[in-house]
Amino acid sequence: MDVWLVCTLSLLLSGIGALSSGDEGWSMIVHPEVRAIEGYPVVLPCTFTHPQHSQHSSLQVLWRLGHGQGATILYRCTSRAGAPTCEPGPQQDQRYRLEGNPREHDLSLRINSATLQDSGRYYCRVEVQGREHISFEDKMGTRLRVEAPPKVLALSVEGTEQSGYRALCRVKGSPLPDVQWLGPDDLLEGSPVGPLSQGSPTHYHTVSQLRDVEPGQQYTCSASNPLGKEQATLYVLPPRPPLSVAGASPPLLLLLSLSVGAKVLLLVGMGLWVVQGVAVQGVSCWWK
Repeated sequence: MDVWLVCTLSLLLSGIGALSSGDEGWSMIVHPEVRAIEGYPVVLPCTFTHPQHSQHSSLQVLWRLGHGQGATILYRCTSRAGAPTCEPGPQQDQRYRLEGNPREHDLSLRINSATLQDSGRYYCRVEVQGREHISFEDKMGTRLRVEAPPKVLALSVEGTEQSGYRALCRVKGSPLPDVQWLGPDDLLEGSPVGPLSQGSPTHYHTVSQLRDVEPGQQYTCSASNPLGKEQATLYVLPPRPPLSVAGASPPLLLLLSLSVGAKVLLLVGMGLWVVQGVAVQGVSCWWK
């Protein structure tokens, strides 16, 4: 079963706890929570009922992220009377698409290639346009939780021979991965670096450091969460001694010697060729 089928199955199961609300003949059913995998599409279900007299009116559908003045409208489309589709605006982000048909009371929204930043609470809204402008929106909304397997973003070494070396491993994932260090022989104790910023992209990142790293050894950073595990190995090179002209290695001197010798032989060869050419020319002139 692939990830898309798993996501669809989770949606069907979560429908058991769907929330509904009604007001003067209106009702709306949404899922309290939907989970998605980063990089895969996800559908936020939303269905509604309304009085029959609005069946032949134009409908406007809105989906927004967040509540109140800080909310962001992600999708807006208009379903005109007699039209089979709901037409979005010209500036609509193509990552969002209405999966349902408003004429069939289905406002479900599809989000393509979900990202960790898509996590949040979504609200669907329908407006009946006409002589009496009527609108209805579920007040609970749907919480979208986007998850991602761990990924090692960077692995590096900092420090000097005097102060000592430390290895840094930067990873991301949701839920936030657990980081472990493996040394040449056994498990090593690392420590996190810096606080996490809630509500920002860095909330899904963490940096672990390993102190007292020794040159000439290799260390493995292992990141894991319920969705998987990823490892990266670092080999710490010993520091290079400074080079000097007097202390140049014999192979380098030999290479320079061979290079100079080749130039000398080339000049000698050209000189002999010129002398021979002149001699031949002189002989030919003498026979004339």
